[in-house]
Order: sequence, then C-alpha cells, then structure tokens
Amino acid sequence: MSGEEGSRLEESLRERIQGLPAEPGVYLFRDAGGQVLYVGKAQSLRARVRSYFTRGGDGRHRIQSLVPRIRELEVVVTTNVKEALLLENQLIKKHHPRFNVGLRDDKNYLGLRLDPRVRHPRFTETRRFRRDGATYLGPYTSSGALRETLHVIQKLFPLRTCTDAVFSSYRRKGRPCLEHSVGRCAAPCCNRISDEAYGELVDGAVLFLRGRVGDLVRRLREQMTAAAAEERFEEATRLRDRLLAIERTVERQAMISTRLVDRDVFGLVRQGDRIEVQVLHVRQGKLLGNSTHSFRDVRLDDAEVLASVVAQFYDGDRDLPREVLLPFEVEGPETLEEVWRERAGRVVRLLVPRRGERRQLVQMALRNAELALEERARRERSHLETIEVLQQALRLPRLPRRIECYDISHLHGAMHVGSRVMFVDGLPHKNGYRRYKIRDSGHGDDYAAIREVLRRRVQRLDQDPAPDLLLLDGGKGHLNTANAVLGDAGITEIPLAAIAKEREEGAGSSRVRRHGGLKREKVFLLNVKDPVILLADSPALLLLQRVRDESHRFAIQYHRKLRSQRALRSVLDELPGIGPAKRQALLRGLGSLQQVRAASEEELARIPKITRADAALLYRFFHPPPEDRSSEGEGDSESPFGVEP
Repeated sequence: MSGEEGSRLEESLRERIQGLPAEPGVYLFRDAGGQVLYVGKAQSLRARVRSYFTRGGDGRHRIQSLVPRIRELEVVVTTNVKEALLLENQLIKKHHPRFNVGLRDDKNYLGLRLDPRVRHPRFTETRRFRRDGATYLGPYTSSGALRETLHVIQKLFPLRTCTDAVFSSYRRKGRPCLEHSVGRCAAPCCNRISDEAYGELVDGAVLFLRGRVGDLVRRLREQMTAAAAEERFEEATRLRDRLLAIERTVERQAMISTRLVDRDVFGLVRQGDRIEVQVLHVRQGKLLGNSTHSFRDVRLDDAEVLASVVAQFYDGDRDLPREVLLPFEVEGPETLEEVWRERAGRVVRLLVPRRGERRQLVQMALRNAELALEERARRERSHLETIEVLQQALRLPRLPRRIECYDISHLHGAMHVGSRVMFVDGLPHKNGYRRYKIRDSGHGDDYAAIREVLRRRVQRLDQDPAPDLLLLDGGKGHLNTANAVLGDAGITEIPLAAIAKEREEGAGSSRVRRHGGLKREKVFLLNVKDPVILLADSPALLLLQRVRDESHRFAIQYHRKLRSQRALRSVLDELPGIGPAKRQALLRGLGSLQQVRAASEEELARIPKITRADAALLYRFFHPPPEDRSSEGEGDSESPFGVEP
C-alpha cells in the first residue's frame, strides 16, 4: 500500500470513529481480506476504538502489530456492557480472531450427559454441551479421567449403562444382564427397582459428581434412619453400605481447604508469547480436578488474556462455583458477576485474594501452570529434535515442520476413500485433516485413487500451503504416481516419501519382518534406488509410523461412516413411505444407523418430516416383537433383516 493510500485509509477510519456512538457495544477490526483480526467490547465504543489510533495507542502490547493491519471497522451497539460481554464471547468463538485468545469449544471436551426426562436415564459420553434440558457434567480433560469417574459411580449408584435397544432386548427376555449380577446395575429393565428408587440413585449420582457430598450423605442418613424405623431392614442395609462406600471414596480425596466452598482457582503464567492457564476445581474443600489451557503467539496483555479466558470458560452450561479466584485484577469484574448471578440464580464472587487460604490456592494454580508450561516446552524441544533427525535421515532440503500423509481405503476394491492427516512440529493438527470420496478410480486401483486425491490437493495450493514433506502409505509405485501428478502440475519443490512395512522374503509372503520384536519399515525416496531402512527404535521412524498410522485410522473411520450411511439407506429402502427426504431427515436428526436403531418411538417422531405412523413403523422394524423374530427364523438377533449397526 502506498503512503497516499494509507493516509486516505487512516483518514477514512478516523472519520468513521468520530461518528461512533458513545454507547456500550462490540467492535470488530478486519484486515484487507475481510478476516476478523480482533473482537473487543467497550462501555463507550467511540472512546475505546479512538484509543487505538491515538499517538502511542492505549499502551497495550498488541497495538503496534494490530493497528497497521486494520482496514475495516465494524461495531454492534448493545443495551449494556453485560450484553456486550456475551456477544464478544460468541463472536470470538465464531471468527477465531488472530489477536484474541479463544478457548476450545465445549464439543472438544469430554463430558457426561444425563436426560432426566427419560424414564430410566443413564450417563452417556458427549463432546457437545447443549441447552436441551439435559444435565451436563464436566468437562473432563481426558477419556481416562471420565471412565474412572464412571467406574466409581457405577459402584456407588448402579445405574444402567446399556443403550435403549439393549435395554428393550433384556426387557423382552425378562432377565437382567451380567452387570446386575455383579452389583453394577439395579436392573430397571426387569423391574428389580422401582422408578422412585431409581430416581433417587440418579439424584445421588448427580450430587456426588457435582461435589455436594455433604448434602448427599445427609440425605442417605435420613433415608437409612427412616427405613430402619419402618422396619425395612434390607433397604436400610443397602443404604448403609452405599453410605460407607461414599465415605471411603471421599476419604481418598485430599482436603485442601478448611472452608467447604465450591471454588474455581485460575493461575496464568507467560513465557514470551506463550501462555499457560491452569484452573483448579475445588468442591466442598476438596480438589476434584484441573484443566489446562495453552496459547501461543499471544499478543494480548496478561490481564486481557485472563479476562477473556474467564468469560469464555463459563459461557455455556458449565456449573458455576460460589467463588472464582484470580491471581490479579481484570477489567469489568462487576459485569462478569452480574452475568453469572443471572445464570446461577445466586451470587458468584470474583475475587483476587492477597493473603490467607485463598491466596495459597492461587499460588498452587500458578505453580501448576508453571509446571505445565515447562512440560510443554520440553515436549516441543523433543519434537523439534525428532524432526531434525528426520530431515537428516531423509536428506530433506528443509525442516519437515509440516507433514501431510495420504492413505487410501477400500472394501475388496470397492468404495474407495482417501484421507489426509497433517502433523505440525511432530503433533497432529486436526484442522488440517481432510477426507476424500473417490469418484473416478477403477475397481481396486489404488494408484488412480492417489492420482485423484493429489490432483484435488494441488488445485488448492493457493488456499492451503504446500507441506514440507508429503508422505504416502505405500511403496515405490505410490511414490512414482505422486511424483507424476506433481510433475504434471509443474510442482517440483515438495519433497516426497512413501513408507511401507518390510515383508519376509519368499513368494507370496505377507509376514512383516521384525527386528528386536519391532516391525521393520521401508522408506522410499525419489531418485534413490534402494529404500531407506531406519532403525526400528529411531525417533524419526517412530514419527513416520505415527503419521502413517493416523492417516490409516482416519481413512478407515471415514470408510466405516460411508458404509453405515449406505447400509441405512439400503435398509430403509425396504420400508414403504420412507423416501429420500425422510431418510435424509433421519440422518440429519440422528446421524447414524446405530442412533436410528437405538431411538425410541417418541424420539423418532420428533424428527422433522417423520410422522407418528412412520415412527411406529421404524421402531417395529428395528425392534420386532418375539413372534416376529421367530417367524423370520433369526432366533435372538436384534433385527429380522440382520442389519449391522
């Protein structure tokens, strides 16, 4: 941009700023391509936006690199700062601006969902926290932590774990499953527990998971005393055993606070442009868990980062504690407290403690954040060393920081699909994953499938930059095919490699050769006659194997999804009145054949375009009564048509 054009643009922006209202709202800065650079909120839009363009800016670190990129300004006026805060969070999640920090969306975390509207509800794993009337608990930072939690819950509160289809199957058979015999299910399918008693189990499990153990223990003691007074000794014994089990479980949790208050404690540490935020979840004085949030290339000040993280952290259906403890002051604490009070229906205090027990908790969060940042830096150094070794081993012209790997999957030569995975600095980069439905290749022709996938990849090089290494799951033929595609497009600067398992010598042998118990691999390079054989425990080979295996997994996952959709379409073709529009509605509403099979008649009827009669037909199709099963000669199979889930 010339100096004259820059002056005109700056003058245009200044004129626009002078016309901004002195009211609360949200402002968006965009670059020359229309991409959102930054989203902010303000009590006075005119004063806040003007501060960016005054001499020296407003003193914040990001101004010197943000302002020169601004080409467009957009504002949204709100009634008050509270509405501006909520809108800011939504716009950050929508646009992912470069100069903001954004937490991962709730769909990337694991959580537990329980729908109290179902007659016999159960906990299910989920990655989406919705406002649909169900109870959501979490998030959990790992699948291991979630499953360990479920394991404890099943011992204390034996709720059902089976799907609706399996539940209906045992109900028809009239006998409970093995889980009941080992005391991990109350068997509501066979009426071994009343609806009221099952509801009490559900309430107890929710109280336990929310950390309200004191309320739960008091409730169980009252129920046990009442049962004993009414001479229901067997029930009193069960309640006593459950109470003892809960107390033993709670004893194993360390008490870190003498005040039995629910708190979330935030700690933030910075190293250059990298930031680590640690959140400790303290419930009833006990540390129940923690979550870590990592950010890199951060150009915001610490206070602004923390304010944004805290606001986004509680944007949704996450349970709010009584206190939120921070290591330093942030802008607009009163607005946050007002939003939280409306959501929780009670006071939620935002505190910056200076001394005492609360300050000790903040110091603990800060120390954990420091350790997490050090561990992340150590891992990144290790990954960098690995890709340096890989560069030397494959004689690559540049450091392979960005690796793409392609794989083809098919079923006996049919239904070809392709996959691309991307690793950046030795770690999976999920935003770079792609799936390809192969359209033009012949039956069983992997080379034609590779040609089609790479031609489509080459066409997008202007929007999707080339990798430092393009890896193929295959041998010399796959490598030459890829080289031909790139050569036809006039591309010579992308390094190519292919990796394949080394086989035992001998005609027709398919056995993988091993060395020291580890599989051996061949790595094929262009213009190199013999394959490169890396040591089986070489970090470079382990990285290549990990990339290749991830690509293979991703391709197979897509292939299974397409087979499931095809099975659903072919199965539903058998039903009168279920045409393409209704099949599409079922797919959109439930997502897969498994979900259609597991859905109740009421759930099916709630799908758009599915009438009550359609729902009854579908439910009977997937859950025929015993007499229909025997007439089909399928014994105990779950469908007279033998449909696979």
